[in-house]
Amino acid sequence: MKDLAPDITRQRLLIEGFYTIDVDKKVVKDYFRKITSSLKLKTYGDPIIFSPGGEGKDVNQGYDAFVPLIDSGIAAYIWTNAKFFSIVVYTCKSFDGEIALKATKEFFKAKEIVSESF
Repeated sequence: MKDLAPDITRQRLLIEGFYTIDVDKKVVKDYFRKITSSLKLKTYGDPIIFSPGGEGKDVNQGYDAFVPLIDSGIAAYIWTNAKFFSIVVYTCKSFDGEIALKATKEFFKAKEIVSESF
């Protein structure tokens, strides 16, 4: 992908995997605390967490969540029936992707995760 704004620092990391823990709204908030502290990122607001509560297809039930950062934000999508997560860390400062992967894998007790920087 062509870098249209080379003078603007941005780093993006997509992390996906299957988790083995039970997830509810509190767990999603706890994850945001874990990942932001692990990456030394500062939030400026509380996480916003949505759960459609039975609307839509059963396979897509879970949580859509976002936490605003001083340096951008983190979005998390959690499928509770499939026990699958897809998380995008987007920042306007550099961070260590390996730390993000390790913290996420440990938090969700995921057996395997995949990631892509873009």
